[in-house]
Amino acid sequence: MLRWLKGRGARPSAVAEMQARISPDLWRQVLDAHPFLAVLNADETAQLLARSAWLLASKNINGAQGLEVSDFMRLSIAAQASLPILNLAPELYEGWDEIIVYPASFRIPRSSQDDDGVVHEYIEDAAGEAWEGGPLVLSWEDTQLSEGGFNVVIHEFAHKLDLRSGFADGMPALAAHPDLKPQAWRRILDDSLNRFIAALDAVEAAIPPDVDPESDEADEWYGQLPMDPYAATDEAEFFAVSSEHFFVDPAPMQQALPEWYGLLRTYYRQDTLNRYL
Repeated sequence: MLRWLKGRGARPSAVAEMQARISPDLWRQVLDAHPFLAVLNADETAQLLARSAWLLASKNINGAQGLEVSDFMRLSIAAQASLPILNLAPELYEGWDEIIVYPASFRIPRSSQDDDGVVHEYIEDAAGEAWEGGPLVLSWEDTQLSEGGFNVVIHEFAHKLDLRSGFADGMPALAAHPDLKPQAWRRILDDSLNRFIAALDAVEAAIPPDVDPESDEADEWYGQLPMDPYAATDEAEFFAVSSEHFFVDPAPMQQALPEWYGLLRTYYRQDTLNRYL
């Protein structure tokens, strides 16, 4: 019980038992459902299965709004979430114990303060949410989408990695990476984010006045960016969105921001671009 209360990972025996319960047919269904998982080689696939079993044995996955979470749903979420820690210690996901799954997007109360100091409260539709020290929340409908580089599971678990350092600031804990220096990470992060913001500004300036930037018609211009525009929000979102693209559609980011791609390649200990060559 104390392991659950502290958000500790499952014991090796429980992980082994969980892995034995995952049938080869179900595992193949999950891999086939996600092309970015299907391109893994045999050794990587075996490691992903082990990491997925660890996550399933270590976390409670509960449905919300009456959603019944099937074995396929659990394994699909676990496999996607395990890809970022394929070559990292699974303990990076410790400190919390629950994944909540909604059938589709869910509503979250938000507040923001404008330049005049006025606080505005509003409701936002969300596909995922990662709470510091608390559960991770997902929309099942959105977990099955992967257009371009979109992947809400990887996005939210990247936030959890970011929070391991104590702050959601775009720089995960680097204690296990002696080859990565915080000063270098911050320099490359700031430079890459500024480059991306400049590219976004140029794209928005090029959108004709008669085109609503919020409409689907504007996708023709935003599609020129190497990542989703949401990456420009702040450092934490830049890291999370970049992580989505790094695993699902790495080529545009590698071409536009090669130094940042190289930093993520070193951190995650995976050269995802080579999987698609």
